[in-house]
Amino acid sequence: MRRLALVLIVAMASARLYADSKKLTEDQRIEILRGLNSEYAKIKVPLPRSKSALEVTTSGTRDEAKWKAAEKEYGPAGRVGDLIQVTRVDIGKDRIVLDLNGGIKGGRRFLDHVQIGMGTQTTPINGAPTNAPGGTSVALIFGGPIGEVTSAEIKKMLQPILDFEKESVTANYVDTLPEPIKEAVKAKKAIEGMNHDQVLLAVGKPVHKSRETKEGTEYEDWIYGEPPGASPSLRLLATKW
Repeated sequence: MRRLALVLIVAMASARLYADSKKLTEDQRIEILRGLNSEYAKIKVPLPRSKSALEVTTSGTRDEAKWKAAEKEYGPAGRVGDLIQVTRVDIGKDRIVLDLNGGIKGGRRFLDHVQIGMGTQTTPINGAPTNAPGGTSVALIFGGPIGEVTSAEIKKMLQPILDFEKESVTANYVDTLPEPIKEAVKAKKAIEGMNHDQVLLAVGKPVHKSRETKEGTEYEDWIYGEPPGASPSLRLLATKW
C-alpha cells in the first residue's frame, strides 16, 4: 500500500509539472502579441460579424452552422479575398481571441487622410485601410493549456480561414487598388488619392515622426529625409472609423 501511495503521489506531481510547463512565459506572450497585432490577412472563407468570437480549432475545424447563423443575424464582416486586419489580441488559458477590423463594434484608430509635400506645401489624399465591410472576432481553440506556441505557428493554425502570408496579402491588396494607385505603388511613389497603408506600401516607413494639434485637429508629420535641405514629408490626419 505504501508503494502504491508513493506511485500515485509521484504521478500527480508529474501531472502538475506537465501542466505548469504548458503555460506561456511572459516572453512568449509578448512575442505572440507583437507578431499578431496590426497584421493583415486575406479572408479565405465567408467571415460573419458576431457578438461572440467565432470559434476555430487548431486543426482548422469550425462549426459552419454557427458561422452561417451569425452571418444571417449580423451580416458579413468579410468576403472571400477581402483584406482584414488584426486590431486586438487576447490570450486566455485555452484560447487566443483576435479582434478583426475592431471587432463587431469597430472603432479602430488609424490615419486615413494623408498630405504629400515638401516643407509646408501639401496635397490631401484619402482612403480606407482594408476592403472588408465590417469587423468581427475569431477564437482559436486549443482544447487545453496553450503551451509553447509562436505567432508564426498561430498564423498557420488559422490558415484555413485567414491567409497571413505577406506575398499573398500584398498581392491581393494591390490587385484591389484603382489603376493609378496600383501603378504608383509598383513605382514606389506616393500620389494623391492614396491612404495611409498605401503610402507605407509605396514608400515605406519614415525616418522621423512628429505630432501636433492645430485648431483642434490632430496631425502626424512623416519625414522621409535628413537635413540640411528640404526633406520630403507627409502629413496625416488622425481620425476613427
